[in-house]
Amino acid sequence: MIEKLIKKMTLKEKIGQLVQFGKLKEEQLKLLKNGEIGSFLNVYSPKKINELQNNIMNSKNPIPLLIGDDVIHGYKTIFPIPLALSCSWNLELIEKTCEITAREAAADGINMIFAPMVDISYDPRWGRVAEGNGEDPYLGTEITKVRVRGLQKNNWDDLPHVTACVKHYVGYGAVEGGRDYNSVDVSERKLREIYLKPFIGAIEENVGSLMVSFNEFNGIPPSANTYLTKKILREELNFNGVVVSDWESIKETILHGVSKDEKEAALKALLSTVDIDMNSAVYLNNLENIIKENPELENLIDDAVLRILKLKEKLNLFEKHIIPENNAKEFRKPEYVNIARKAALESIVLLKNENNILPLKGINKIALIGPLANDNHSPLGCWSCKGEESNVVTVLSAFQNNTEYEIMYEKGCDIFKYNEEEANKALNIASKSDVVVAVLGETKEMSGENNNRSNIELPVAQKRLLKKLKKVNPNIVLVLLNGRPLTLEWEDRNIPAIVEAWHLGDESGNAIVDILTGKYNPSGKLTMTFPRKIGQIPIYYNHKNTGRPYVRNYLDTKNTPLYPFGYGLSYTNFEYSNFQVEKQEDIIKLKVDITNTGKVLGEEICQIYFRDVYARVSRPVKELIRFKKINLNPGETKTISFEIHISELYYLDENLNLTIDNGSIEFFAGTNSQKLLKQSIEI
Repeated sequence: MIEKLIKKMTLKEKIGQLVQFGKLKEEQLKLLKNGEIGSFLNVYSPKKINELQNNIMNSKNPIPLLIGDDVIHGYKTIFPIPLALSCSWNLELIEKTCEITAREAAADGINMIFAPMVDISYDPRWGRVAEGNGEDPYLGTEITKVRVRGLQKNNWDDLPHVTACVKHYVGYGAVEGGRDYNSVDVSERKLREIYLKPFIGAIEENVGSLMVSFNEFNGIPPSANTYLTKKILREELNFNGVVVSDWESIKETILHGVSKDEKEAALKALLSTVDIDMNSAVYLNNLENIIKENPELENLIDDAVLRILKLKEKLNLFEKHIIPENNAKEFRKPEYVNIARKAALESIVLLKNENNILPLKGINKIALIGPLANDNHSPLGCWSCKGEESNVVTVLSAFQNNTEYEIMYEKGCDIFKYNEEEANKALNIASKSDVVVAVLGETKEMSGENNNRSNIELPVAQKRLLKKLKKVNPNIVLVLLNGRPLTLEWEDRNIPAIVEAWHLGDESGNAIVDILTGKYNPSGKLTMTFPRKIGQIPIYYNHKNTGRPYVRNYLDTKNTPLYPFGYGLSYTNFEYSNFQVEKQEDIIKLKVDITNTGKVLGEEICQIYFRDVYARVSRPVKELIRFKKINLNPGETKTISFEIHISELYYLDENLNLTIDNGSIEFFAGTNSQKLLKQSIEI
């Protein structure tokens, strides 16, 4: 059917399928009536979308529209930002949040979701780390797979289906200086060992579409980079789905200095098999003339149209492009909100708990202080889509719903502005309380796209308030709401309890208070390293050993991070013992005993790492290869087992071919990337 449809289409109509606009004005409506536009973004609601679909389906060659949107961590029900939720290490839960997200988006007419963002990054200055899954390619790939699987589950027949659009291809997380859209300089080895892996995982899950990134690679932006898109993506990885440009990224190849004008930009993107031009109109304005001058290139347009129409057919748009208009019942169902609360609970990471100040037991008066304590805007996080502040539970409102404590609240300061009068009110209640809960950090506008920071400490006004609070009451629980790792050296030295609560979405306050009061035992583990000082960046656990690993790197600070990858405390303690590794033909079997030595039920994330001691090229000091989240009752011991195929230990040799050498392989098991038991085997 699709091949026949393409043969009937005029060149203008075919080019139209390659055109996507993020605006809806008179010009776009005219194109729509002529069948010369194939997709939109930033358009939603069944009534509006049905009107658009009816317009184009009444044209002489009716082809339904793709409707895209940046649905990053929830549509109407807002879940924790992706970096936060990655700290749950709960793949089943992450998949469920994406399944809910897709259903809500579909009910509002969205069928192309510009997510997940799978860029690996080591630089917390970059605002978009909030949208990713942290620093590790193995964990990032596993999370990518379940996110794609959840977004594309499509377990319904009453609405059009949804495709994920994995982004940003490729290396975007390596932007220099943490500055968004900036240059990237990565080796072919790092491209293949780190940055490509999550995209390969997405392709293995049959992701329907993929978005190219803003940055350059080897001097050429992906929107014009035939090596990245045509050779690697299409030929090596066999990706047959739709490739979408990022917002006006084809046109921006002119500013990069690799296209002299829009016509050349359009030609280079077409040759790079970029199927859809997002919002820049360079395809719309130039492809017809390009084909007149080079008729043989029409085959490339036909190939792109075929990929786009196959996706539309896969999404059932030809049959189900009209959306039922009374869909309010589809949004924020009670079970969705319950999942949002569970996701928020499992995302929280306990960073410090000196003298077991948490959970808050045997106390009466709590001074709740901070500019984010009663903020129902910032917990939504960056890219909060159609989330509404009225649905956000603040820390204050959650505490007020708990009659066990007497709560005294003062804001204390603004995010960036210190006010003596407000501060004095906060200091007054702090001096009269048993415990101070200080809710500090970043607003939602301080992370996400192009919200980068050169200084990732707490803002000066907030740190000033915190230091004054310590003088009047040292019993402080610092609750952080933020979208990136922060440098917290002073806080770690001086504040007895620190809770990393991120931007958790709608159920933020309920989850935080459940953690603070001990209704839920924290189980989150960091998926991105927290540096001591900003000068340590980039800092990550799977670094190389170097020839002098014993030499100090800095005169003014330690080599180690403040909080390493995989780190997170609990209200109980877990002891690892009896770690065994055995090779049986091509399978390596590992098992380790884990005991809950404390007095409360707890969840532990058992982490398995390996190191290739000798190889023809240098290998990381350790690499994550397995993990498992388990529940343990007080005093209970469980034996956790893993199987690893020897092919998973292969590395890229000097010619970038997969290989393995005879020699020793070290395996590690433990509670984080630094606190580990070790065993070795010979390969």
